[in-house]
Amino acid sequence: MGDNVHPIAPTKPDVFYPIVPDIDWLKRIVPLGVRTVQLRLKNASASEIDRQIAEGMSACAEHDCQFIVNDYWQAAIKHGATDLHLGQEDLATADLDAIRQAGIKLGISTHTEAELEIALAAQPDSIALGPIYETKLKAMPYGTQGLDRITEWKQRIGAMPLIAIGGMTPERATQAASHGADTVSVITDFLTAEDPEARVAEWVNWAKLHRKPSQ
Repeated sequence: MGDNVHPIAPTKPDVFYPIVPDIDWLKRIVPLGVRTVQLRLKNASASEIDRQIAEGMSACAEHDCQFIVNDYWQAAIKHGATDLHLGQEDLATADLDAIRQAGIKLGISTHTEAELEIALAAQPDSIALGPIYETKLKAMPYGTQGLDRITEWKQRIGAMPLIAIGGMTPERATQAASHGADTVSVITDFLTAEDPEARVAEWVNWAKLHRKPSQ
């Protein structure tokens, strides 16, 4: 386990939940008032994964921000992370017993009815649905889900937090929340903004207006 000292993470993700591609982005936006952030590293070496997770935990502890590791469940256990998010491919090979024994809360991505069934069988702590709107982040093999799918998913999962992702803007996020999303996850909207910090500040203000008592 890592040597980082960090506070007990919130039991649920905040209503606004940015995803960052590396530790540099995390350190840029967390001090702006972000309460939940996910670190999604791609094609990184084992040593780089260790470094960025450790630094991410430290930065988030300093700002009382919930830190979520994407995919790298072994490193999450190693460093004593409190939260993990898995896609369907990583879920298929992850050691769920080891994750649970480490006390890590688990979120799982879903895109179809079949994936939702697979995710629920893993008894997760949150479910993500996407893409709600068209996203420019990457080519998706799935069509857009739409707002009504949010309502359908929420009815299926009940009190479990539902995270809506894909093509989100503050205006669209308001609609997603009104259709049952507990959280909106954001990537491209602030990463590609002319002034990313200003855009994140807009999101933080949006979150203040839409945050629920449990968040």
